[in-house]
Amino acid sequence: MTDVSGWWQPLQESLAASPMLAIALTLGAYACGSWVFHRLGSPIWAPPVLVSAMLLSAVLAVLTIEFRDYRAGAQWLTVLLGPATVALGVPLYQQMHHIRALWRPILCTLPLAATLAAVYAVVIAGLLGATPEVLASLAPKSVTAPIAIGITEQLGGSVPLMMGGLLITGVVATLCVDVLARWLAITDERILGFALGLNGHAIGTARAFELSATAGAFASLGMGLTGVFTAIFLPLAFRWIGL
Repeated sequence: MTDVSGWWQPLQESLAASPMLAIALTLGAYACGSWVFHRLGSPIWAPPVLVSAMLLSAVLAVLTIEFRDYRAGAQWLTVLLGPATVALGVPLYQQMHHIRALWRPILCTLPLAATLAAVYAVVIAGLLGATPEVLASLAPKSVTAPIAIGITEQLGGSVPLMMGGLLITGVVATLCVDVLARWLAITDERILGFALGLNGHAIGTARAFELSATAGAFASLGMGLTGVFTAIFLPLAFRWIGL
């Protein structure tokens, strides 16, 4: 009987030698995830990023590829997260007249909401006996990935664990905002967009752009301001409580 594990040896060596395989697997998984998302009728509970992440995880497990090897190759794609986040400033600028009109409620809402987003996760995990590393990984779960990675590394957390929490938070927050908006009869696209960006980071912002350009602009605002506030607040808070 042929040793099946030997079939994957050249593939693993290629992954370690060049980032092209990791990039191809990532883009292929996302393309499949987008196809599945549209075939299912674009459900909120199964965004392309979630489907593609599950598919990619299955492929890596089947091919017995170590995550550290895949991550080393896919690091080239991670670099693009920064410019992608900055590019959200374009729709933000286009809706600046709406933002100026609501700067007071935005200024009052953001610090409280961003603080609660970090605090409740840390408190629940702490009560369940989580280690400081886990607490540091869960705290920035509502911040967009480029900023959350930097915060997690500064606090001494685990980036892979943080990314898992980031994915779950984005999906659940988007679903909850949609359900609560229907229950409370909220139709203002500015409120919906801001809530999606503040709680659901990039996943929520993508959902907001599906609603309208105005919702997308306010989601970009919420996501960006949450990232800036959390990047300043979390390190100070962790230092203050001695973690």
